[in-house]
Amino acid sequence: MGKMTVYLGKDLITKIYDLADVYHSDNIDRVSDDFILAVKLQNGDFDNVSSAKYAVPSHWDIGKVYKRLILGIAKEKEMDIPDALLAAYNSFVSDKIDDYNSSFYYDAPQNILNAFLDGKIE
Repeated sequence: MGKMTVYLGKDLITKIYDLADVYHSDNIDRVSDDFILAVKLQNGDFDNVSSAKYAVPSHWDIGKVYKRLILGIAKEKEMDIPDALLAAYNSFVSDKIDDYNSSFYYDAPQNILNAFLDGKIE
């Protein structure tokens, strides 16, 4: 199964980003369900939560990790936010962040960004 960003595509991600202030005032589950229905996303078998042996971070906590990474990529690579989001979520760093059995998502934001920029984890 591919990343959700593949199903949404850049145009829809750009729309979501442009209207984020509107979507933030609505119920997050309803908003996400609307987009899932819009792209006809089917249930997959990706489940990083059930395989976690330790405490699972909240979606807000992981969201902050991705936010910092995306903003860092946008700044360092001089990209717009939707392109930086696509780059972040479709990189090996995203796989490491989503592995809740590792502590990578707890690393300092600059270390996570450096891993992305360097193409490797130190």
